[in-house]
Amino acid sequence: MNKFLKEFKDKGYFYQCTSEEKLSKLLDKEKIKAYIGFDCTAESLHVGSLLQIMCLRLMQKHGHRPIVLIGGGTTRIGDPSGKDKTRKILTESEIEKNIKNIEKILKNYLDNNDPKTKPIFVNNYSWLKGLNYISFLRDIGKHFTINKMLTFESVKTRLDREQSLSYMEFNYMILQAYDFLELNKKENCTLQIGGSDQWGNIVNGTELIKRYSNKQAYGLTTPLITLSSGAKMGKTETGAIWLDKKLLSPYDYWQFWRNVDDRDVIKFLKMFTDLNIDEINKIRDEDINQLKIRLANETTSMLHGKDEALSAEKTAKKTFVENSLGENLPSLDLKLSNENSGINIVDLIILSKIENSKSEIRRLIKGRGIRINNQIINDEKFLIQKNSFSKDSSLKLSIGKKKHIKIKLT
Repeated sequence: MNKFLKEFKDKGYFYQCTSEEKLSKLLDKEKIKAYIGFDCTAESLHVGSLLQIMCLRLMQKHGHRPIVLIGGGTTRIGDPSGKDKTRKILTESEIEKNIKNIEKILKNYLDNNDPKTKPIFVNNYSWLKGLNYISFLRDIGKHFTINKMLTFESVKTRLDREQSLSYMEFNYMILQAYDFLELNKKENCTLQIGGSDQWGNIVNGTELIKRYSNKQAYGLTTPLITLSSGAKMGKTETGAIWLDKKLLSPYDYWQFWRNVDDRDVIKFLKMFTDLNIDEINKIRDEDINQLKIRLANETTSMLHGKDEALSAEKTAKKTFVENSLGENLPSLDLKLSNENSGINIVDLIILSKIENSKSEIRRLIKGRGIRINNQIINDEKFLIQKNSFSKDSSLKLSIGKKKHIKIKLT
């Protein structure tokens, strides 16, 4: 088996391939270009996109050149794959802002120096914006049948649930196939990689290229990643795990990986770090907490740099082991008007955004799960006043064992 495909499988990235044997032979013969698409529906990608990013890194490692397609055009329509309803359509300025930020994030992960493997960034709006509808229907639309399009999961699921699917969304799969055709013509791109929910769209692209230009193209998909708890990768009770430090601090990002389920640690070391399989097999029986710290350091270094990772580890050690305030602990500025004024513990937690349900906060207080400076708070009417703060005008608010925030008096 080709070395790239072997490592792709060993790391747990492999789900389906349109023609694995032929692709393996092609990869043995030459270095290719392959693309992965990212829609720009938010100003940042989150951890749910990280598997695709790691695929781009793996391509570069094996000498292949990745094409990053930013869906400036298809974002204006919305991908129905895995969606229960039509996605909100963004304004032109929102889409442009998102594109710039997503490109910046991706450049953090990819090697931009080697001209042979340097990523090619493209925006499909550049070719979709000028399409002539009649010509497009005649030249491209003729290669698709409604019968087959209705069998694809993204369409079938919505129809089976009797949920509306707009004609605009129904066209998405044709446009994605057209993207592959355009990249095949312009960049000699022969492979598309995507999540398993994109299988139908990817197959459409390979078939369109075959019918339109009689060329061989390939599709490769990755599995849907869920946590051992059953939760979707990238989402937590407090929101998405963003890949942008403006939306999620390096410390909180580090903590996400440090706190993964024991059952996920080895799998995530394979998937989301550059450690090779032999090295992971050597350390897999080490203390689970040390493995989690290794996972957190590797993933955070990749995104935010080694200094931020080590700083997060140091802050965590101060917070959890030494019961003190680490300098990079998430913080909240609080203003109290005079000596006698204060803020109720429940309101303070709501203000900190660690927990947004008052009933859940009261339950935590009854269960001895709320602490101020490591002292358990038993009374939901407890007031935090100026005398609650240390000489440096700060205190530590802890919710459960893993959520801590520094409150700074201003």
